[in-house]
Amino acid sequence: MTDIPTITVTPRAAAQAYARAAGGAEGAAGSEDFGTALGNALGAAVAQGHEAEQLAAAAIAGQGDLTTVVTALSQAQLTLQTATAIRDRVLQAYQSIMQMPI
Repeated sequence: MTDIPTITVTPRAAAQAYARAAGGAEGAAGSEDFGTALGNALGAAVAQGHEAEQLAAAAIAGQGDLTTVVTALSQAQLTLQTATAIRDRVLQAYQSIMQMPI
């Protein structure tokens, strides 16, 4: 009887194999992962909120345009609502995965 070697497959190795099969190694190496994309999106949302705050402070000091301030605040609010909706969907997906039988 021959011994069958045991192969341990890590999640990272599986993801890399999938990326090579799906689009080639060059495409996978140049793309960002989900965590990086999420971090970049959250950073942009925070930056947009800070910009809206700065415009509001300038308007209070009499140096800004009211239309610009309202537009910036509306965009910041929409960005926050979008980020919250995405967070809720990610949590819902995580909970669904955790409830799956193995």
